[in-house]
Amino acid sequence: MYAIVEIAGQQFKVEKDQQLFVHRLDAKEGDKIKFDDVYLIDDKGGVTVGAPVISGAQVSASVLRHLKGDKVIVFKKKRRKGYKKKNGHRQYLTEIKVESIVASGAKPAAKKAEPKKEEVKAKVETKTEAKPKAAKKETATTDISGMTVAELKALAKERGLTGYTSMKKAELIDALK
Repeated sequence: MYAIVEIAGQQFKVEKDQQLFVHRLDAKEGDKIKFDDVYLIDDKGGVTVGAPVISGAQVSASVLRHLKGDKVIVFKKKRRKGYKKKNGHRQYLTEIKVESIVASGAKPAAKKAEPKKEEVKAKVETKTEAKPKAAKKETATTDISGMTVAELKALAKERGLTGYTSMKKAELIDALK
């Protein structure tokens, strides 16, 4: 029995008890990982193909270790120009061992909740709360020479001055005094 599964953006043909190297995964050594993106399963001649994935199919594996791959030398040269560049690269890898292949009836792996939207909303709320405080500071502060041009233009807009968009900093300070 073998399966074609997507792991870390690449497709692999895996069998039970097979060890393979994949791109670095966010898991600790010894952790169990489940992969839901199973595209094909062959069970003793009976082939099941997904469209695009097989629902209920799952491949579970355990992380054996994290390591770096062999060094790859990248050498660039332009002949007769004296141009030579030599760079090296070592890919971060994870060694995993496939423990089981389930053709159907597997529960979907729990994916991490995306707190990004909530964090963005929280940041937006804090920014909107910070703006009134900044406006209070601008109205309360009498030392306008220490303000930036943008702050001076905002203060001029609040006070109802016209033509402030084309003024320089010194002109804005004189107009606001």
